[in-house]
Amino acid sequence: MERLGINLGYLLVQVANFLILFIVMRVWVFKPIVRMLDKRRETIDKGLEDARIAAEARANAEKEAQALLTKAQGEANLQVRQAVERAEQSAREIRTRAEKEIAELRASAAGEAEQAKLQALAEVRGQIGALAVAAAQKLIGENLDEKRQRVLVDEFFSGLKGGKVVLLEGEKLAGAKAEVTSALPLSAAEEQALRGELVSRLGPGAEVTFRVDPEILGGVVIRAGDRILDGSVAGRLESMRITLR
Repeated sequence: MERLGINLGYLLVQVANFLILFIVMRVWVFKPIVRMLDKRRETIDKGLEDARIAAEARANAEKEAQALLTKAQGEANLQVRQAVERAEQSAREIRTRAEKEIAELRASAAGEAEQAKLQALAEVRGQIGALAVAAAQKLIGENLDEKRQRVLVDEFFSGLKGGKVVLLEGEKLAGAKAEVTSALPLSAAEEQALRGELVSRLGPGAEVTFRVDPEILGGVVIRAGDRILDGSVAGRLESMRITLR
């Protein structure tokens, strides 16, 4: 060794120093560093795992939030649609009720107007009758008592004479319905007499209706089936006008 220039004692001392330094470095330096690195790696791994878990949790939370938002929007849209449908239904019901009330008011007003018209015509009947009787008295030069006046007026407006319908004498009628038109409203007794006469000719169950048309002036017009029997004053005047041409 000495020939090679190596001092064995010095070499051993250097080896011993290296071993001591290696042991010291291993025990007090390498191992703490390794432990620190391992701990740091674990911390990083744990951080990465936590980050992954947090990312998954965030993704799940976003999905749940989106699902909740979608559900809430769907429910809100449903409620809006239902509210709109209820509003439209309420509007339709209100409009229907309003139209019905308007129709009822119109019908009521028309009925009241017609009733008032008939009442006014019934009141006029006596006045017209009095004027007609007065004219007749002057024409025949004879005074008529009150009873006779009333009979003449009733015959003039009802077409009845002695409780019989003069217009139906010798006539044959057919049909299930008949309509009687008079210039002024007839009394209950007059309507009953006309109805009885028509039912006896048309048969049981025949429907008889009455209407008022001041334009016929007096007498009655009877429509039964395809027959029209005109006993009105207006009809007679028209016949006279045609005859005198």
